[in-house]
Amino acid sequence: MFNLNWKRLGLAAGLSLSIVAAGCGSSDGGSSDSSNGDSEGGDSKAAIGEEMDYTITGIDAGAGVVKSSEKAVEEYGLEDWEVQTSSGGAMTEALGNAIEDEEPIIVTGWTPHWKFAKYDLKYLEDPKGVFGGEEQIKTMVKTGLKEEKPNLYKILDQFKWNAEEMGKVMLARKDGTPIEEAAKNWVEENSDKVSEWTKGTEKVDGTKAKLVYVSWDSEIASTNVIGEVLRQQGFEVDLTQLQNAAMWQAVAQGEADGMVAAWLPGTHGDLYESNKDSLEDLGANLEGAKIGLVVPKYMDINSIEDLKSE
Repeated sequence: MFNLNWKRLGLAAGLSLSIVAAGCGSSDGGSSDSSNGDSEGGDSKAAIGEEMDYTITGIDAGAGVVKSSEKAVEEYGLEDWEVQTSSGGAMTEALGNAIEDEEPIIVTGWTPHWKFAKYDLKYLEDPKGVFGGEEQIKTMVKTGLKEEKPNLYKILDQFKWNAEEMGKVMLARKDGTPIEEAAKNWVEENSDKVSEWTKGTEKVDGTKAKLVYVSWDSEIASTNVIGEVLRQQGFEVDLTQLQNAAMWQAVAQGEADGMVAAWLPGTHGDLYESNKDSLEDLGANLEGAKIGLVVPKYMDINSIEDLKSE
């Protein structure tokens, strides 16, 4: 049965995306002096590439930010560069190690993410617009959920928060608080916000609520928070971590009730197009998300174009 397959395969893949959570911030990066293409600047850029072995440190191969990064390598003519896929945890570990030694590094990045609160980072400018503009994190549910489980549908439909609120949950987890405890603490401390999500609904007695998510900091936070709200409303909650494609398929094929982890229009754009006729889009639960190439601010480059060897 598909139910067993997506749980086994998706969970196995999802566990490889070891992404920790913590506080988030947003930074499009401060400016620093960059070279103007003279011989000294060209030597500096070449030296940076050589020191990093012309490698951009990415996350899992199926992630939209990785696909966009690979496209950027082509669009900007960075023939010597390669996007090296790994996991979220490996990426942030490499970033932390490089910053500790003040070495150059380029990573695939997104906000909300705790690394912007912990480190002094900047996005490289993207004049060709390969990574697109701001994104939304949206809620998707299976077709027919409104009729089948109206209270669950309404809570998911009314779930909306911002990056700062999400960041508190992410930071708590990054600092060592178990995610279930971090989510429960946030819910208890933000009763006014939670009441907006549950407004007009009734408590239930053991109705099952199956939610799926991808193992990214933001989605671990949001899914566990809404999961805690549903538990307090009387639902029997099942939260399952999956790989990107499996997450979308689970909702589209009705094996899961929904997800609050859809990054659009860019990151999950292809998966949305493949599944949009088999699920319902409830709109954004968080505005202002972003993806791109990220570097420490001490690096003397400001644009993807600066990666070209001269």
